[in-house]
Amino acid sequence: MSLAAATRSVHVRAPGKINVYLGVGGRHDDGYHALATVFQAVSLYEDVIAREADDFSLTVSGVEDDGSVPLDDRNLAMRAAKLLATATEHRGGVALEIRKSVPVAGGMGGGSADAAAALVACDALWGTGLSPARLHDLAARLGADVPFALHGGTAVGTGRGDQLNPALARGRFDWLLATSAEGLSTPTVYGRLDELRDEEGALADDPPLSLDVPIPVLHALRTGDPWQLADAIHNDLQAAAVDLRPDLAVTIERGVAAGALAGVVSGSGPTVALLCADPETAQRVQNTLRDEGMDPLHVHGPVAGARIIG
Repeated sequence: MSLAAATRSVHVRAPGKINVYLGVGGRHDDGYHALATVFQAVSLYEDVIAREADDFSLTVSGVEDDGSVPLDDRNLAMRAAKLLATATEHRGGVALEIRKSVPVAGGMGGGSADAAAALVACDALWGTGLSPARLHDLAARLGADVPFALHGGTAVGTGRGDQLNPALARGRFDWLLATSAEGLSTPTVYGRLDELRDEEGALADDPPLSLDVPIPVLHALRTGDPWQLADAIHNDLQAAAVDLRPDLAVTIERGVAAGALAGVVSGSGPTVALLCADPETAQRVQNTLRDEGMDPLHVHGPVAGARIIG
């Protein structure tokens, strides 16, 4: 008898991510932007527990504002469960319990991790037995970051970010995450980037349909050298995020002054990822920033993607 059949529930853990590099092309007619990004899954996790039920329901814990995470079809995890049910013609429902640790609207893909975990959990609970390729296809229909949350590790994302190719990353990279109680809307940040580029003429009238991740980024990951990576990390969305939230630039400056090698806004923000040389340095920088009134989280990457627990 399977674990799911014996317990009538499945527990899946999926990681949040940071964007080590994010290049953003111009906005296309469909509203999307061409992306070239490097995702790295880090040791800050979302837990999703799926239990058998006749209908679909969702509960969330680990958030300060109960209204910050929707409990209906606006929630990616709920949409993931219903998408899987439709795709496999499963007639029952599921009661999903989400235990959040990744910041809400923090640019770390917490909602995408929930969706990936829900796909894996429901697939196991219902015994639908989809292949990894089929799960990936369903994940890509939910959002650009969801496929990566399935796979984890380090990967290059192109297209809308959902066309993934594994990237070799040796060793361990230590990061401090400076989170924020106030989130940033991803569409708002992209919209502000478009406005800034229109104002500054930063892109040609006919932007490229695809972008490439710079070789120095990939080389630094292959060598496992945090000093090389510190020189290469970049985020095209950072200018827009900082324009909307100038305090993010101050956070990066404080982190580097305290001993971090470099800092970058993760995704659309507002989480700031500070790269440190090693675990010991990360601990010292964390202590310094705590003395200054900040409370950064120490995480490391790369880590695995969505996995069944226990």
